[in-house]
Amino acid sequence: MCPDASSRTTLDKAAHENFPVAPFFLPRAWRDDLMAVYGYARLVDDIGDGDLAPGGADARLLGAEGETDRLALLDAFETDLRRVFDGTPSHPLLRALRPTVRRHGLTPEPFLGLIEANRQDQLVRRYETYDDLAAYCELSANPVGRLVLGITGTTSPERLRRSDAVCTALQIVEHLQDVAEDLAHDRIYLPAEDMRRFRVTEADLARPSGGASVRALIAFEAERTRRLLDEGRPLVGSVRGRLRLLLAGFVGGGHAALDAITAAGHDVLPGPPRATGPNLMRSVGAVLRRARGEG
Repeated sequence: MCPDASSRTTLDKAAHENFPVAPFFLPRAWRDDLMAVYGYARLVDDIGDGDLAPGGADARLLGAEGETDRLALLDAFETDLRRVFDGTPSHPLLRALRPTVRRHGLTPEPFLGLIEANRQDQLVRRYETYDDLAAYCELSANPVGRLVLGITGTTSPERLRRSDAVCTALQIVEHLQDVAEDLAHDRIYLPAEDMRRFRVTEADLARPSGGASVRALIAFEAERTRRLLDEGRPLVGSVRGRLRLLLAGFVGGGHAALDAITAAGHDVLPGPPRATGPNLMRSVGAVLRRARGEG
């Protein structure tokens, strides 16, 4: 199925993601299915962030032409998603998802979780505790890892647990990189209890550069996130072949991003610290070496 211009624009965003979406070394069938899931996930995030392309093409395709309320658009999107499982969806990205769902027997739950996360973003802009933030990540990030396992036929209870740890960690890494950008949208994904512990105020987060208290807070969150990433790392050694390389890319990418935050002195306010290509490759190589010993 050839995507329309609006869908093509959504899919093209894969090139700018922190982590590879459907790298060349995967079998073609996996790449196609992963891109179908990516198109879904990217579109629901664009709706939740208010980033739909001008002109209302996506809203029109969802039967909500002229609608600008994000919650109403998410409702329309959910209605069309349910047609993937029982009927014929209207949006091209959801029609492209239908063969993937059928081929792998995927269930609605992970897809609905991503919608619910975006609903939560419209209603909840601060998180009191780390557990609250982790519960949000269960909706916003963990479904993606579960879908990858479903598409590759590698689902098991232990892998699901490890995958959830990796995905939650990767989501928090992005939150740490994007503190300033999130605040510009009136969102803070740093637990309020931790901000109080380190005596960090919202005004501190709005400064051009982080003071000692902000950098100490980010260092604390980064170290906790690294431990969570390591908790999920044995997932890589539990699989073989090209899937191992893909998962090593996710875990290694997370470590490389955390290393970049450390290299910036944990000052994330001037802009998101990003890993360099060589550092990313070193991190992925280290994860693969550990996987050989754990597999």
